Amino acid sequence: MNFDEVLDRIGGFGRFQKTLYVWICLPQIFLAFHMLVSVFTGAVPPHLCRSAWPAGDSGGTGLGFNFSIAPGESCTSFQDGPLSQLNHSLPITEHSSTSNGCTGGWEFSKEVFLSTVVTEWDLVCENATLNNIGSSIYMFGLLVGAVLFGALADKYGRRIIILIGLAAQAIFGVGVAFAPNFYIYVLLRFVVGMTISAVIMNAFVLGTEWTGPKKRMLAGVITDYFFGFGYILLAGVAYLIRDWRKLQLAISAPGFLFLFYIWVLPKSARWLMANKKHEEALDLIHKAALINGKPLVDDDIEVCQSSKISEKLQDLRKYTVIDLVRTPRMRKQSLILFYLWFVNVLVYYGLSLNISDFGMNIYLTQMIFGLVEMPARTITLFTLNRSRRISQLAFLAVGGLACLLTIFIPDGR
Repeated sequence: MNFDEVLDRIGGFGRFQKTLYVWICLPQIFLAFHMLVSVFTGAVPPHLCRSAWPAGDSGGTGLGFNFSIAPGESCTSFQDGPLSQLNHSLPITEHSSTSNGCTGGWEFSKEVFLSTVVTEWDLVCENATLNNIGSSIYMFGLLVGAVLFGALADKYGRRIIILIGLAAQAIFGVGVAFAPNFYIYVLLRFVVGMTISAVIMNAFVLGTEWTGPKKRMLAGVITDYFFGFGYILLAGVAYLIRDWRKLQLAISAPGFLFLFYIWVLPKSARWLMANKKHEEALDLIHKAALINGKPLVDDDIEVCQSSKISEKLQDLRKYTVIDLVRTPRMRKQSLILFYLWFVNVLVYYGLSLNISDFGMNIYLTQMIFGLVEMPARTITLFTLNRSRRISQLAFLAVGGLACLLTIFIPDGR
């Protein structure tokens, strides 16, 4: 008897698994917060150089510039010509930096954001690349976390890594809100990125390892719904909280509530069996069976014995990442999947993290992007069971065509 047969006997998606998915899905909301919050905390509001203002006009109110129309990336400091030659009734629309730079500091519009990391540390013009580098370092944290915590979870178990990830995410997430400078901010965001991978990967694995084959796909998609809900909810939270430090604190501090997971989050019985901890695995299986209303009888003690037998029939050799490219067939399949993941992530986050460039209300755009996730998840429930290859091809074709058609959208300016 293999473990999937054990799950069928005790209930592949009973009350035990449904409760487990409640615990798995709740953090997904906050994972979406951390993944996408830089849309707001790293936004670049319209800005002007203070050194361009006439003497006595320290607030710049006499110039009549329209911040709401001025682009977010204007490096004009007005040191190339007399102010009297400027038409103060027109907004700044040219991107031009002077050889002297902006010596008086920058004044940012507060019409949409009270503060962002850009306004706090003047990440515009010659410093604009720092903002992009910070985002890249955060993404690199996701990569490091995936490699590191994936291996640690295989060695020490899914549950402990999820708990460590949630705790570190709350601690370092709150730390981001109090970062004294940009470099500490980037470092803390890097660690948060690592914790995202620790939680999102191992929560998914823990759930699927407890779910029977018939409901495994449904259970996996359920977690994505909650990520989409977090996507939508973030728009509302960011709309209400326009200061980046307070927003960062608002999405991070509730993470401490997950402390109670120490008492409710179960270990993976499949992982316990794979690591020859059969007695502990059997206790968990008994517990799950009772909660699902399918208690095991005395004859079902063979579950533990049969798991030992099945282990002998399997190749007990330890596999590594090298095995993904060891044989020609695996190499072909792996390279295809690597490319598909690269393309999907590139497009998904390329769009999601740059919604401020769409020229629409940033909060409305964020909400629309989140709403679109809901029918997209639902469609997969009806297509994946029919043909994964055809559905993958269709979705890639539709997505790629949509991206190409954006080229022909007329410029709204």
